[in-house]
Amino acid sequence: MNINLFWLVPVASLIALGFAWFFFRQMKRKDEGTERMRQIASYVRVGAMSYLVQQYKVVTKIFVVLALIFATMAVFNLQNHWVPVAFLTGGFFSGLAGFIGMKTATYASARTANAARESLNSGLQVAFRSGAVMGLVVVGLGLFDIALWYFILNHFVTAASATEKMVIITTTMLTFGMGASTQALFARVGGGIYTKAADVGADLVGKVEAGIPEDDPRNPATIADNVGDNVGDVAGMGADLYESYCGSILATAALGASAYSAASAEVQAKAVMAPMLIAAVGVLLSVLGIFLVRTKEQTDMKALLKALNRGVNSSAVLIAVFSFVILRALGMQNWIGLSCSVITGLVAGVIIGSSTEYFTSHTYRPTQKIAESAETGSATVIVSGLGTGMFSTAIPVVTIGVAIILAYLCAIGFDIKEVLSPQHLSEGLYGIGIAAVGMLSTLGITLATDAYGPIADNAGGNAEMSGLDKSVRQRTDALDALGNTTAATGKGFAIGSAALTALALLASYIEEIKIALHRIGTQTLTLSSGDTVEVGKASLLDFMDYYKVHLMNPKVLIGMFIGAMVAFLFCGMTMNAVGRAAQKMVEEVRRQFREIKGILSGEAEPDYARCVEISTKGAQREMVVPSVVAILVPILVGLVFGVAGVMGLLVGGLSCGFVLAVFMANAGGAWDNAKKYIEEGHLGGKGSDAHKAAVVGDTVGDPFKDTSGPSLNILIKLMSMVSIVMAGLTVFWSLL
Repeated sequence: MNINLFWLVPVASLIALGFAWFFFRQMKRKDEGTERMRQIASYVRVGAMSYLVQQYKVVTKIFVVLALIFATMAVFNLQNHWVPVAFLTGGFFSGLAGFIGMKTATYASARTANAARESLNSGLQVAFRSGAVMGLVVVGLGLFDIALWYFILNHFVTAASATEKMVIITTTMLTFGMGASTQALFARVGGGIYTKAADVGADLVGKVEAGIPEDDPRNPATIADNVGDNVGDVAGMGADLYESYCGSILATAALGASAYSAASAEVQAKAVMAPMLIAAVGVLLSVLGIFLVRTKEQTDMKALLKALNRGVNSSAVLIAVFSFVILRALGMQNWIGLSCSVITGLVAGVIIGSSTEYFTSHTYRPTQKIAESAETGSATVIVSGLGTGMFSTAIPVVTIGVAIILAYLCAIGFDIKEVLSPQHLSEGLYGIGIAAVGMLSTLGITLATDAYGPIADNAGGNAEMSGLDKSVRQRTDALDALGNTTAATGKGFAIGSAALTALALLASYIEEIKIALHRIGTQTLTLSSGDTVEVGKASLLDFMDYYKVHLMNPKVLIGMFIGAMVAFLFCGMTMNAVGRAAQKMVEEVRRQFREIKGILSGEAEPDYARCVEISTKGAQREMVVPSVVAILVPILVGLVFGVAGVMGLLVGGLSCGFVLAVFMANAGGAWDNAKKYIEEGHLGGKGSDAHKAAVVGDTVGDPFKDTSGPSLNILIKLMSMVSIVMAGLTVFWSLL
């Protein structure tokens, strides 16, 4: 690899981390407000940090066990000796990204509320720049980890040839993605259970039963609810998108090393370098986009949305242009086609985000219809929301289908006659991977627009509990509503990139199978035709033939059914976990209203700490089983059904999990915004029967959009990562 060009990757990572530090210090210099505002912020900060420490203790134990398993496999030559260490660093950096983002958010909420006392734009600047810390930390740490491991492996790995060495390096680097995915799943599931247990308890007892406003200081679950916004929507989201970002880059690099392994070492190195350089330039353009988000002091919602879109769209357009420059400068053979694959990913993400916004924003008819159905009760709200969520899956699925075809064809130069030749197949899959990289290349700013939402939400809670002027709460509500709109685009990018990345990981799994066969001494494959082919020279189609990966193979079909089932099983477990934790929260809030005299009159302060403790213990207890199931299923399927069963499992999990994730995210978002639509004064406003019905719908949708739905993105990729890491064991022994 041309080391001079590669230096752009670590340099871009350090620039991202430098600007993240700059924005963090800039935020810390802002005034946190009144004594009451600082006190409330400290409650939330202590609760969030306490939860995260407890979560990391549990996750550390699981990481140690898994690392020991991988080390044992390495001793018996069933695994690369670098994997245990790579696995641990992937988890560490993923957790670190979430930790820094959450720490920033807990310091920023009161400062955002205080800035909103001055103007709407002042509040936006504090919240958005604080959200930018999360975005830049994720991409900065991701690129730093990738560069670090490349330098280490390039120095220590030895191989018969330069091209073989590059394949070993990229597939080894890919395995640290399992550490990131494992940490992300625990963060998403645990944080989702925490935040939704508190949210449901606060809404059902506070809003519906007691008739008090959201974030009212008289509600015992209010602090826990605000803590949950940070541990779920900030720490969990940061860990989630860290693994998506790294996974897309590493999977594409591994595909590039494989697709061009028969070419010269120079051509192969260019294919490996391309996704890393696109991501590095995307970081620099994201920083530029962040500085473009500014508006006049006295402004309105339309101008604020325009300001955010200016930053995001400018970064996206520039990365589309620079893709041509980067790939041309590298001297890629099909640089125009691959650049078009990058643009395909960018456009697909925008379309999915726009579709999500249409089906979830209360400015459009789908959500307004759900709100109108609330006039006839909770049941019709739930039925309408489910129907809208199911209907909303059509556009994302078709979009991803078209994006896959276009990215594939662009990468092979639209050579329709030889579309599935072995060489074109590898190059086409590389094009799909680089489309995923394109979709996530501007993550630095798209994540900033997403992460700022929970900060604005917490700022509103702080304003309410601190008794600030109503105009401040109106401004923070406007910022929160704006965050809901931008979050729709963020979820579109996350879900779409999960589908494209998982498809690239399927191909990477075969590459790991090839290396595993070499490791156990298998030199040739006997195909169904009776011909033999050397393992090192076998194509993807040869492996499909050797392992009989086709729809008439019962092992493939069984794997597909299990993969689809795991998606539903996982959602069922996480939904029930939220239900159990929320039930305890509801009982506790009712107990405090009943036993602590003077809460509702404002004469006594609720026991906030007890509610924080309930959410913390509930999340720690409930997050383990669903996460462990996601890790164990691919291992067991591999041990029983072999490679064919695992391929079926990954296909079934990807296809079903992607559609289910879109459905749950959109249904939950639509229910949430239907409630907000009524709270703005439509259909009777707050306190009306329609509002109470909409609150029930929102509580059903909360675990949909913030626990189960987002976790499915990680589940899809984690099953692929586990399969890749355990490929040596699957090849060595399977029951059938």
